[in-house]
Amino acid sequence: MQPPVARMGDFGKYRYDLQQKAKDAKKKQKAVIWKEIRVSPKIDEHDIGTKIRSAAKFLDEGDKLKVTVRFRGRELAHPERGRTLLLSIGDRLKEHGTVERPPLLEGRSMSMVMNALRRDAVAPSTPPRPAAGPPPPATPPGATKPPAVTPARPAPAAASAPRPGPTPPPASARPPASRPPAPPRAQRPA
Repeated sequence: MQPPVARMGDFGKYRYDLQQKAKDAKKKQKAVIWKEIRVSPKIDEHDIGTKIRSAAKFLDEGDKLKVTVRFRGRELAHPERGRTLLLSIGDRLKEHGTVERPPLLEGRSMSMVMNALRRDAVAPSTPPRPAAGPPPPATPPGATKPPAVTPARPAPAAASAPRPGPTPPPASARPPASRPPAPPRAQRPA
């Protein structure tokens, strides 16, 4: 029998190494930054273009974007105008991000959340090419393939054998479970 092998080390140095690893992992994390674009349902086409340019910049930086339409006064009677505006903005920004949450009316404002596209996922992936080896042998016409042989499974032995386990002692060896009667409760004074 071999003796157990243990590594002798300095516990303080071990704790220091753990702290350094945690610090390095924290440096590599990226906090999610939210940006918001506010528009009104009566916005002009040129103003939409300006807002979309700044929204595209936010999405390209990897930030989350909340596009909000604020309704004032009687504009709330036509929420479909805000919904079509938000959907058109989302359609024009589809190269920069995806719609995470569709337009939702909350009080006097309707908002939509967009998430930035991951640049490594956007890269077009080419399907793998087959290896330039010899082609598999072709079967001559008229020849049939032999049937595939599947190995037979052995019958499980555990199903027929009883499971080993603790066996209870015979009923005659165990005394019946009985409790002594509980003492009467003391009566409360009236």
